[in-house]
This record gives sequence, C-alpha cells and structure tokens, in this order.
Amino acid sequence: MSRAEQPSRRTVLAAAVAAAVAGGAGPATAADAGAGTVDPALAPARTVDNRAWTTYADWRRGSFDGTRAVPGERPGLVLARPAGTIDYTDPHTGRTARWEYATWTSPVHRLRVPATEAIASWNAHTPDGTWIQIELKGRYSDGTSTPWYVMGRWAAGDQDIRRTSVDDQSDGKSSIWTDTFAIDDPATGLRLATYRLRLTLHRRPGTRITPKVWRVGAMGSDVPDRFTVPASAPGLAQELIVPRYSQETHIGQYPEYDNGGEAWCSPTSSQMIVEYWGGRLTPEQLSWVDPAFADPQVCHAARFTYDYQYAGCGNWPFNAAYAATFEDLQGVVTRLGSLTDLERLIAAGVPAITSQSFLKEELTGAGYGTAGHLMTVIGFTAEGDVIANDPNSPTNEAVRRVYNRREWENIWLRTKRYNASGNVVSGTGGVCYLYFPASPTLRQRRALAAVGVR
Repeated sequence: MSRAEQPSRRTVLAAAVAAAVAGGAGPATAADAGAGTVDPALAPARTVDNRAWTTYADWRRGSFDGTRAVPGERPGLVLARPAGTIDYTDPHTGRTARWEYATWTSPVHRLRVPATEAIASWNAHTPDGTWIQIELKGRYSDGTSTPWYVMGRWAAGDQDIRRTSVDDQSDGKSSIWTDTFAIDDPATGLRLATYRLRLTLHRRPGTRITPKVWRVGAMGSDVPDRFTVPASAPGLAQELIVPRYSQETHIGQYPEYDNGGEAWCSPTSSQMIVEYWGGRLTPEQLSWVDPAFADPQVCHAARFTYDYQYAGCGNWPFNAAYAATFEDLQGVVTRLGSLTDLERLIAAGVPAITSQSFLKEELTGAGYGTAGHLMTVIGFTAEGDVIANDPNSPTNEAVRRVYNRREWENIWLRTKRYNASGNVVSGTGGVCYLYFPASPTLRQRRALAAVGVR
C-alpha cells in the first residue's frame, strides 16, 4: 500500500488481534535457546482460529458436485466432470464467456474462537482457460445464517478473467470488505460461530483442462479493541538472508497496477520471500516487462497480485495465492499475537510479511507515516529489535532496517490508533502473510503449528 498517511481504500474495521503464544518447537539453533517453549497452561487463550483443508482425507470429507479429490505428494481437488455451465460477464472487461463448472463444499467448521472477522486463503494452479471462485457461508451465534459470500474470483493469470474481490456484499449483520468477512457491529455480541467454504472450479467448455486446488481455509479472529499491546520479552538473536527489493525504484512503472511502485509494498514483500524459498521467474515469464526496468520480477508480482475491484496490489489472500503459484510453496494469511510468535518462526527459518500503520513519529527511523504498509520481518538483533526488509526504501541496498522492538510490536498488533488528524482509526491487529514449503521440515511444522498454522 501507499506510504502516505491517508485513508486506505481498504476499509479496515476493528481488526482482531491474533493468537497469543502457545507451546512450540524446541530451539532451531543455539541462537534460539532464549526463545524456549511456553507452558500451555500459562499461555493466554488464543484469539484466532485457523482451519485449512490440504490432505486427501480432508478433500474426501467435503461434498462433491463434479469435482474429485486426487492423492499424491500434494493432494488436491480437480474438475472431473462439469456440473453445469454458466455465462460470466467480467465486470472489468465487459466480456461475457461461457464456462463449465464443478463445486466442492467443505464440512462445517465450528470456530474455537467465535469470530468478528474471517479471511480465506487458497493455493491453486489455474492453467490458461481456467479460474476458481471461493465462497464462505456461516452461522451466527444467534442461530441465523449468512448468505454465500464471494471471498474472491481468482486466476494466476489475467488473460481469461480479471482476478477480483466483490464489493457490496452484506446481509445487515455482516459485510465483506475486499478480502475480509466482518461482523458489522461487534459490540452487540454477535459472532460468526461456524462456516463452510465452497470452491467452484471453472474451465472452457469442451476441454479437459482443470484447475487444481491444493489448499483452502480461513482464519477467524476476535479480540477487544486496544491502542496498546503487552510488551514481549526478547528471546532470539538471529537473521535470515532474504533478498532485498525496493518498491520505490519502480515509481511510475506500470501505473495501471495501482499507480506504479509507490503502492507496491505488498507484492514487493511477497517477491522477497518467494525468492528466499528459491522461487524464480523465467525469462519468458518476464518478457512482457520493459527491459530497461531493473528487478522485473517486482513488476511481475504487482501485475499478478493486482485486484481489479480493489484497484490495488494489497489484497492479502491474492498475495498468498500468488506465492503458492511457485513450485512447492504454500501461502496463508493469519494473525499473530506477539513478537514471540515471530521469533519462533524466524528460529525455524520462516520469515514473515506483516501489515502495520503508523504516524511518522511512532516508528523511529522509518522516516514516513502510513495508513497501511507491508514489511518483511527477517530477524532480531541481540537486543531484541526487529530486523525488517522495508520495501519503502530508496534503493535495494537501503531495504534492510532495524526498528525498535516496542514501537514496532505496538504498531503491528494494535487495533486502534490516532491518525495525523487526531481521529481514531483502526489498525490491522497482527495481520501476517506466511509463505513456507509444501513439505515443511519437522522444525518448520512445529513452529507453524505453534502459531496455529497447519
């Protein structure tokens, strides 16, 4: 998102802060010895619930209408036979085309944390001539139900449909704000108690091509609003070697994707971590980029995370889905509860992308204020301060920053803040993208499980 201290196009509601620390993995290195493990009996109750369907058994538990679960090293869901056809008019091109479709509906998931918000994530392969739609239908704590809400219409490319969120979805109790389901008035006590997800797989009629979905899930969360959060004690001194890319070097490039690099913090951060895990783009994939532009992969990430309805590259699940288009990677959107959670991930070799908003004077050394900005956390100093690859830097070499631990933790985890005009606005409440291997190591699995991701 843009670095400017101005209202974001995303309507950020009273975002729920995430999971507090639960029991976790043992030390990954000698540097992790201070991170230790937490006695579950002493850990605060979690305020986030993650559920994902990823295994062959998971897919088999759902309801099929023309889809089929396929086993293998990376089990998934494919279109086996069309359940019907639809005519879809793309609102961003005006083109109408006919598509075959088939569906899969998850079992009902009862949230361990009745939620004020929910964000879906998915990982899929969509070859040319295919796309997918993700929907959520829930039951409220008062026993009534939501409609089927569209959480995204998505394709890895942009030649068949334009990937898009869907505005103006509400039933008077909840609404969809770009990529987030939100209870309209949490003060009433109303919560989302259960949900199901529905996948609709589309392909050109008469063909045998199919999307393949490897992962689908959602994160629900609920915490009280707060301007400040408890401080965590430093427990790790370690830094991961993550590529450094500046969004600022792309200012003016491809303004059709949210005004060029000035607003590309999310895809720039995504590309850093994709490449940390070994993801690379081929010359053919980058051939559309002006050869005069440095780091063409950042332009590519912006184009292929762009949400045509939101008119920006900051759709959280679209970034996670983009990361998972690279071989052997997964991506999810979640919320974390403290820097201890991030220390546990860094100790296992897993960097994270975090979303925060702040005034210039609230983050020493940043030099700017922002209504919403993504950074990549790559480690911690011996004093416990945060080492971040901040894409809002003038050059690639300047991307690595060290930020004060207490300041950084608060601006990331709070749900309320004052903007430059002195008005109370909302914070992102610990939103985090996690990208990790399709087959994580034992240490990585333990670290991810410790923050509620499986």
